[in-house]
Amino acid sequence: MPKLRVLVVDDEPQIHRFLAPALNAAGYDPIRAETGRQALAEIARRPPDAVVLDLGLPDIDGQEVLQKARQFFEGPILILSARDREMEKIEALDAGADDYVEKPFRVGELLARLRVTMRRHLRPQDTPRVIHAADVVIDLPRHLVSRAGEPVRLSPKEYDLLAKLALADGRVLTHKDLLVSLWGPAHAQDTQYLRVFIGQLRQKLEVDPTSPKILLTQPGIGYRFVSDETIRPGEAS
Repeated sequence: MPKLRVLVVDDEPQIHRFLAPALNAAGYDPIRAETGRQALAEIARRPPDAVVLDLGLPDIDGQEVLQKARQFFEGPILILSARDREMEKIEALDAGADDYVEKPFRVGELLARLRVTMRRHLRPQDTPRVIHAADVVIDLPRHLVSRAGEPVRLSPKEYDLLAKLALADGRVLTHKDLLVSLWGPAHAQDTQYLRVFIGQLRQKLEVDPTSPKILLTQPGIGYRFVSDETIRPGEAS
């Protein structure tokens, strides 16, 4: 069975030196690109199964590479970033990145996030799903939610928000993405809507709503739903 091809786009030689062996050991075939133009040409010539993209490239900014790649590439794109500006992460996620890992990073966490991202893309989109997160069960085909075996009553909007987050398979969804998809473009800046509804969901689903383990806040960016299958920030396995 051929290995899944992962294109690593980074101009730092040391990144390729330690990441290529790790990808090989994990069963992937790493492909190397050091510039944005080289990456776009490689994706167009022979689309990889996934892309690991650094934002700080010498010729084209990684944000532009991401936007151009998304015009013809639908596979997973995982961002590597040494930039700590929240806006950079928001722009990348809104432009179609599946997830991001901050530099410096642990190889174990990057590989874990890559596995989750690729699994999400490879899963048939019409497969009925039941999602487990600790003692919470979300039965999407039946529109039912339970906790510790007991039904949880949710309003239609609460359920829609929970389902959208759960279906993201651990990917961060930005405030704008959630607000526009659930409340419409006129509410793209109404983050208070989300805070209220996330708070209500935490009261109903979290063991300790003040220390959430399922509905996680990505400060200044959005929210992430952590199921039993996904990886929490900072985890390496």
